[in-house]
Amino acid sequence: MYKLVLIRHGESLWNKENRFTGWTDIDLSERGIIEAIEAGKTLKREGFEFKVAYTSYLTRAIRTLDLVLNEMDLLWIPVFKSWRLNEKHYGTLQGLNKAEMAEQYGEAQVHIWRRSYDIPPPPLPDDDPRHPRFDHRYRDLKSSEIPATEALKNTVERIVPYWKSDISQRLKKHGEIVVAAHGNSLRGIVKYLKHISDQEIPSVNIPTGIPYVFEFDDRMKLVKDYYLGDPEVIKKLMEEVANQAKRPLP
Repeated sequence: MYKLVLIRHGESLWNKENRFTGWTDIDLSERGIIEAIEAGKTLKREGFEFKVAYTSYLTRAIRTLDLVLNEMDLLWIPVFKSWRLNEKHYGTLQGLNKAEMAEQYGEAQVHIWRRSYDIPPPPLPDDDPRHPRFDHRYRDLKSSEIPATEALKNTVERIVPYWKSDISQRLKKHGEIVVAAHGNSLRGIVKYLKHISDQEIPSVNIPTGIPYVFEFDDRMKLVKDYYLGDPEVIKKLMEEVANQAKRPLP
């Protein structure tokens, strides 16, 4: 039996402010820190003993993983970081308030930008200082690998090869692995593992800071998946994610 644990990073400062974040490097909020610590305590209580861990190049995911591993007395294990686990790039929306964008462009349009499988938000111009080509952590990437915007489809296309070539291979070697990443990069993995259709994936909401466990048999066939935590709390957190881009009530 192999066990993969996915953790969406704890609430970030821009999650708290309801802003599109994408590849912008934003740290955890106070609530996000608490969420990560609680996730670590839960995983330790459930008896997980990871040998390796994965995360993205972004601080909010790295910080979440550090807090989880600290609670589990596992700060010493190898951690593999990859830009392929970064959040979906939100183009020109990055830094903007989701509800205000819904007010300006309509909820339907913002929902398309947020959740459409194959329609990306407007791209950043090449000279925009927010463009990741100006960020030193991506200096070794090919220009074709550095996005100015992404749809979930593009995120899946960079995640799935990394799952196949790296994460799944170490999972088979070590038995248990934790991946701390982002809502859309994790949805890409979930889509692939559960064979979720392009039409259904927009309605999948992954809550912050809740361990999401996938169990595989000896042939790496998915047996079951489940969240660790109170179902009512998890449902409420999923609803929070789903409602982020709705217009504020008058």
